[in-house]
Amino acid sequence: MPTMTKKILIPAIAVVAGVAAWMLTTGENHAAEITVYKSPSCGCCSKWADHLRAGGHTVNIVKVEYMGDIKEKFGIPANMESCHTAKVGDYVVEGHVPAKDVEWLLAQRPDIKGLAVPGMPQGSLGMEGRYKDPYDVMALKSDGSVAVHARHR
Repeated sequence: MPTMTKKILIPAIAVVAGVAAWMLTTGENHAAEITVYKSPSCGCCSKWADHLRAGGHTVNIVKVEYMGDIKEKFGIPANMESCHTAKVGDYVVEGHVPAKDVEWLLAQRPDIKGLAVPGMPQGSLGMEGRYKDPYDVMALKSDGSVAVHARHR
């Protein structure tokens, strides 16, 4: 196997295994139907969707030429935007939110609009690579404010 393929494949397998192990240890599987809106040319969005599928979710991809319309439709604040937007039931999931945080959202059903990882942090779900940047998962509140939900270091 070429070295570059190993560098990409091994971290991806580790993430999928980690999500599966977490789901088994919690004793709950909150599988959901997730609709992901993405640009036709974005590959990291497809990787994120694949991770969610590996966790037992049904993921539908909708290719959108102008993502600005989707972000406006779902009320994503400009400073919380990323490359893709997903709908999970009544919630919005913006960007590379880790599967465990999506699982938390489905299990706890908090009174928020959704979760977001602004930008495209290296090392986040779908953005695996050589480097890993620390990043926060933000809770999007119904009143338009945001708060840190989880820190990933």
